[in-house]
Amino acid sequence: MLARTELCLRTAAVNCRFQPSLTATNSYHTTIPSKSQSQYPQTSRPRLLTSKKSPSQSTSQIVRYASTTASTDNTASTAQPPSSSADRLTWNAFFKLRKTRRRLQLGSSVGTSFGSMLAGAQALAVSDMDSLVGQVPLDPFITLGLITFSCGGVGWLLGPIVGTGIFNTMNRKYIPDMAAKEVEFYRRVKKFRVDPSASSMANPVPDYYGEKISSVAGYRQWLKDQRAFNKKRTTYVA
Repeated sequence: MLARTELCLRTAAVNCRFQPSLTATNSYHTTIPSKSQSQYPQTSRPRLLTSKKSPSQSTSQIVRYASTTASTDNTASTAQPPSSSADRLTWNAFFKLRKTRRRLQLGSSVGTSFGSMLAGAQALAVSDMDSLVGQVPLDPFITLGLITFSCGGVGWLLGPIVGTGIFNTMNRKYIPDMAAKEVEFYRRVKKFRVDPSASSMANPVPDYYGEKISSVAGYRQWLKDQRAFNKKRTTYVA
């Protein structure tokens, strides 16, 4: 009886040992998933091809862009022409150029006058002027002298034109600014000059056209002279 029972237990143990279902269930629990795998299951996701930059790299890039912009602005500012105040004609320079032009006009008048006199004398010496001299009721030498001096006078009148042309050729870049300054100057002279109808021998008009003004200080002195003239006129009338 005991032997039979032991034989049945051995047979049952052998059958359980070679049963495939028991071995399969045991193999399923052999690998324990990790904590990371259980929380974040592995799935096939497409990856974005983007490069992550560190804060230091982005900061350096921002600084580089800012410096490039600043340098571009500086380059643009330096490429622009300088301030117009440095290139514009000042009042003192205007008066100096005006004095130079007057001297050139005077010198040209002297030169053209002598040249015209010489040309007139040579023309009178070569040509026959008896018929013309005979029509003037004066001595022939006086008549020839008057004709010669008349040629010199014509040359004197042509002198300022020649002097102005020489001056414009020498100072071509200052002509537009000088013309604008001249308009403003004569506008001021016309505005502040005195009334010449109130002049007298004791109180003459002080430089009515402003021709003697050769500097800013001279213009201020001219204004003082105009005020002094008006003060004398009111005092004399009173």
